[in-house]
Amino acid sequence: MTRTPPTTVTRIRLWRWRRNPLRRHSDVVEAWIVLAGWVLALVVGVVAGLWAAQVSESAFTARLTQVHPVSAVLTDDAARTPAAGSGYDDGRVWTAVRWTDHDGSAHTDRAKVFPGAPAGTRVTVWTNQADRIVPAPITGAAADLQSALTGVLVAPAAGALVWGAGRLVRGRLIRRRLAEWDEEWRQIGPRWGNLSGGRG
Repeated sequence: MTRTPPTTVTRIRLWRWRRNPLRRHSDVVEAWIVLAGWVLALVVGVVAGLWAAQVSESAFTARLTQVHPVSAVLTDDAARTPAAGSGYDDGRVWTAVRWTDHDGSAHTDRAKVFPGAPAGTRVTVWTNQADRIVPAPITGAAADLQSALTGVLVAPAAGALVWGAGRLVRGRLIRRRLAEWDEEWRQIGPRWGNLSGGRG
């Protein structure tokens, strides 16, 4: 029968805060800077992410009030195959459409429709206040998803910015401490050599 060795529990000691004759005031300041940096990075990241998501959602809502759907008619047959090209392609083709505004005035423009649609086909297009065709606004789940993704992207960036500022402050504190140590060593070093009989 083998005996298992007793497990030891190691306590986490916050040495920068506990009493210690080697602890300097700068050690305590550095500990608070690190703690404040992490807390602020988390808080600022969460707040910035929520704010960015809300702004994005407000932008989608505002755009929805600036455009409106209209029923248009194709004036030409749509091409049967999309034009080959680079970049984003949703499989639709450009063709001429005509619609009548609520005041009775006729308008024409080009809109994207599915390939092969014959002339006279009715399609829904979105127009702005200048009666020009614009892309359909993002609504519903797609708008919610984009708002959430905006918040998710902004949150870590804002948190990293605050954390980086904390690192800069801590770096300045460390450089200052090293300069103080150098100064103390210039004063104590010669005496140390004398205490060791010239051998140190």
